[in-house]
Amino acid sequence: MPKIQLHRLEKRYGSTEVIHGIDLDMQEDEFTVLVGPSGCGKSTTLRMIAGLENISGGEIFINDRPVGHLEPKERDIAMVFQDYALYPHMNVAKNMSFALRLAKRPKKEIDAKVTEVATMLGLDKLLLRKPAELSGGQRQRVAMGRALTRDAATFLFDEPLSNLDAKLRGQMRAELALMSQRVKKNMIYVTHDQVEAMTLGDRIVVMQDGYIRQQGTPEELFKQPNSRFVAGFIGSPPMNFLEGTVESYGDDQFTITGQGFKIAAPARYHDRLSKAPSREITLGIRPSDLYFDPNAAPDRSLNLSVLVAEYIGALSVLLTECGDQKITVELKSDQPISLGEQMTFAIAEQGLHLFDRSTGLAI
Repeated sequence: MPKIQLHRLEKRYGSTEVIHGIDLDMQEDEFTVLVGPSGCGKSTTLRMIAGLENISGGEIFINDRPVGHLEPKERDIAMVFQDYALYPHMNVAKNMSFALRLAKRPKKEIDAKVTEVATMLGLDKLLLRKPAELSGGQRQRVAMGRALTRDAATFLFDEPLSNLDAKLRGQMRAELALMSQRVKKNMIYVTHDQVEAMTLGDRIVVMQDGYIRQQGTPEELFKQPNSRFVAGFIGSPPMNFLEGTVESYGDDQFTITGQGFKIAAPARYHDRLSKAPSREITLGIRPSDLYFDPNAAPDRSLNLSVLVAEYIGALSVLLTECGDQKITVELKSDQPISLGEQMTFAIAEQGLHLFDRSTGLAI
């Protein structure tokens, strides 16, 4: 299994630069997810790795060998597209074996490989059906199976689940997670869905406007975002943001004051706040880091007015108001809620995140 490196990779269309000299190392047997909003450059990056887009600058290395000038077929890569790209006149078995037949591999070897992959993906009873006779989820599994039969060193996935409904996407996420455990290969996966990124990736690479903003494990990005953008993009429901001003009192003691709140800054921030160039900051709190506590200390809690309560089973998601700012709260659904009610929510100390308001970077 190869190590893949992007070194100062650039992509331009005419005078417009869309990928700005990114650097990225992807280790052996790693499931890497490129995630970000539409237009951030994640699919373009994937297509350059595949050889479907020419690079404008920098280089792509596979096991320290530069491959930016090589044709796709010379890179030992298989790709699964968003639109399945199945041959409608071929049955499942022929679609899955197409690359092997093109390479004139022995029939016995082809049949054995197709049977192995079809069994793994639950397609063994559908091999004689044509794509028109399959559901969307089954077609996507056939597209994955076609890639897997090639036995390439690296698999690339370009938003493969975006055409599926919500329930089927959840099922396919689970299947992909199981497949990645069974198939010990490098996998690079592009999605705009941060839930897919969090559940599938060994490493997540968050992109914005052609730049890599942060990379790390799902836990690192969730707990230690380096910017307001990453904090707001990773996590569902998304992080709440409150605009405030830092005020100091006593010996290196700080509070963040804004409309409807005055919160004591945790001790871990004191040194950084004393050196911060600006007093204008953004306070970030995840919905899961707020918990109902009518006796919470005023400087460690928010007093919120409930606007909407969404019951989703074990949890309720509340839309509340603090001053004129909207706050989302997750709490257990056995807690009685009345619309318009004023409720006090304590803030988990580790759940407070501070960002410089002008730069958006974590303090």
